[in-house]
Order: sequence, then C-alpha cells, then structure tokens
Amino acid sequence: MAKQKPIAIVVHGGAGPDSDHVHENKKKYEEGIQEAVDAGYKVLEEGGSAVDAVEAAVISLENNPLFNAGRGSALNANGEVEMDAAIMRGNDQASGAVALVRNIRNPISLAKAVMMNTKYRFLGDMGALEYAKKLDIRFEPASYFITEHQFDLFSKKREDEFTSSDNIGLDELNARLHGTVGAVALDKNGLMAAATSTGGTENKKMGRIGDSCIIGVGCYANNKTCAISGTGDGELLMKNVIAYDISALMEYKGMSLQEACETAVLERVNPEEGDVGVIGVDSQGNIALVFNSARMHRGWKTSSKQHGVEIYPKK
Repeated sequence: MAKQKPIAIVVHGGAGPDSDHVHENKKKYEEGIQEAVDAGYKVLEEGGSAVDAVEAAVISLENNPLFNAGRGSALNANGEVEMDAAIMRGNDQASGAVALVRNIRNPISLAKAVMMNTKYRFLGDMGALEYAKKLDIRFEPASYFITEHQFDLFSKKREDEFTSSDNIGLDELNARLHGTVGAVALDKNGLMAAATSTGGTENKKMGRIGDSCIIGVGCYANNKTCAISGTGDGELLMKNVIAYDISALMEYKGMSLQEACETAVLERVNPEEGDVGVIGVDSQGNIALVFNSARMHRGWKTSSKQHGVEIYPKK
C-alpha cells in the first residue's frame, strides 16, 4: 500500500504585545484560530490545493471581527479601513497581491484573483477596486469593517495624540500596535502555498503599506524549500525580508525549516526593535511557529496527527 503523502495547514492571527483585550477574549480567539485551521484542513483532506486551503483559512479569519484583517481591520488616521493581502504558490512562484483596498469583504480572494487571472503581481488602491468590480468579489459598506474594539482603539489613540505633552506623532504612538492573519499549507500533490492579510496598524498614516502584501516579506512559497507567512512590526519585517530570508537559509545553507525560522526571527532580528513572528511548512510536512513577541495567535493540523491552538509561548 502506497504511503499517504503528507498534508499540513498552519495559521496565525498576529504576533505582538500582550493586552487585556487578548486575555478577556482568549477563548474566542482560540475558537477563531481553530475554525480557520479546520477550514483550511478540510480543503486539503478533500484533495484540494494548498492555494485554496490558505485562502479558505484566511477568509475565516478575515470574517472574524476579532482579528485585524477584513471585518476587524484597524482604522487609519482618517478613521477609515485600508487593507492589504497577498498569496503565493510554491511550484512556479506565482503570486498576487493587493494594497490599500476598501470595501472588499475578503481581500485575500482578490489577491488570489490577481494571481490566477491577470498578468500582474500587484494591484493597489482604485486599480484593485476597479478590477474587483469585474469579478464575483463581494463588497461591503464601510460600516461592516468597523468593529467596536477597533473604533475604541482609534479613539483612544487620537485622544492620546492630541493630549501628549511631547506632541509625538501617530507613528510613534502606534509603533507596537499591529495585527495580521496568515496561513501556509502543503497539499497531497506536494504543492505549498502561503497567504497573508491585514488591516494595518491603528491610526496609521493614510496610504501606509505594510509587509503583508509584499512577496518575500510577509508571504513567500517555494516548493524547493518552504511556505512562510509573517506577522509583527511591518517595517521590521520589510527591513529583514523575513519570508524570503528563511527560504534562502534553507536553500543555500541547508538549514531545516525550524533552524531557518529561528535564525531569521531570533538571531537576525533585534528584539528591541519590535515584534516578529512566522509560521512555516516544508515539503515533508514539517511545520514551524517562531516568534519573539509576548504572544502569537497560532494553530496547526497535519496528517501526522499534529494539531493544536496556542496564543502564548509554550511553558
């Protein structure tokens, strides 16, 4: 009897500092991560592709108002939602990304459409929206995306900014407020894929683009090595080209997935500069979940019976 080929899904719901909000909603966060894992694994179990699996997992998180993507997106300095997303498949390094999109219920599906149906890799702002109108992409009114939690964060930071005796800018106030969702998968045909989506940072400058939609930074997949989704301080991930760096460490230095993730996140990043977290899977179904922050919402399931959901570091 032929040995069953491995399948695996790993998801994250963002890495960053701890907060009362996370503690108060810990069970709901865990349930949301589990739902995303189940959505992605179901696709793989039924013989679907890794691309469809990561899309399904990320859609689940985008639809969950607890996570900073899709419905739970952060509000920029104008009190508006601007979302970024990217997806990549590992056999041919095809990718699709969108930035600064509004009113799109699931930005990851628009990014996938860019990858599958256009000659482009990256569409932004009004160009991405115009393309979305030609597709079966679901739009929502602006009010759909604004949750009570994100509005409270926006209001508090606005108040802090206006009352600060130092008159510090919004970027400094929000340097450690961030959130992202993502997924990586390996299907039965050996195809790997990665997807990442975000609502950005609270009170960000209008037009700010983070790491999530940048291939090689917040998202990367190569069947020779791994699939990676990153999270944390976007500017720090961009500085270190985190996702591609992990793949390169595996390809050129022969590191295992775990070694490469630990090298990129724990050795090459100065923890004093900010938070970084990654999830990954390799061609053998090995998974990695590495972060330098107080918490990273994460969940996983593989055909080798590994499964779990965690938020804080293992004790």
